[in-house]
Amino acid sequence: MSSTPDVTCATADGAAWLASARTFPRGAPAHGEEQPDAPVALPCGTVFDVVSAPAIFGRRMLDRLWEDGPGSGPVAMFRGRVLLFTSPGTAQRLPSLMSWEEWGSHACRADAVPPLLCHGPGDAVTVPAPGCAEDSGTARWLVAPDTRHPWLPGPEVVLWAAVRAARSAVRISIFPPADQDAKVYDVSRRR
Repeated sequence: MSSTPDVTCATADGAAWLASARTFPRGAPAHGEEQPDAPVALPCGTVFDVVSAPAIFGRRMLDRLWEDGPGSGPVAMFRGRVLLFTSPGTAQRLPSLMSWEEWGSHACRADAVPPLLCHGPGDAVTVPAPGCAEDSGTARWLVAPDTRHPWLPGPEVVLWAAVRAARSAVRISIFPPADQDAKVYDVSRRR
């Protein structure tokens, strides 16, 4: 059972935090008044970075963050991907940490460890409307922003959650898979 908070809409402070990511934050309320239920495209890299994971694996990561770790900042679901809002700089640092962990380098890990997409400076992501819109099926908040200064996990915390999510999905061995054509001799019975 997940202990992820059940917050599905942003508060006024959360909406203000989202608007602060825009190039022209003062224009954000006008957009919200025109189309309050429409998803919003926001630039990454200054206020937050975003790590995007496939839905099931992203949900496992989120569960690890809330059950065994420090929790998370805002988290959205958009078109079958979980968007984990992270501290600025995560998009640059996380890929090198994943490489150091040999993320996805073994064939047996390919199914348990999907690629994570990191969005930072120069990228934009589409997020659900800040208000309490009906769940359209394509965009919704799993953990909505509820403060002007939310805690955002850094690259080390995201890596920790990803590794634990992968381990919970499949037992990962450090040994290569056995050669199926190898001849095996029972040496336990010595004469």
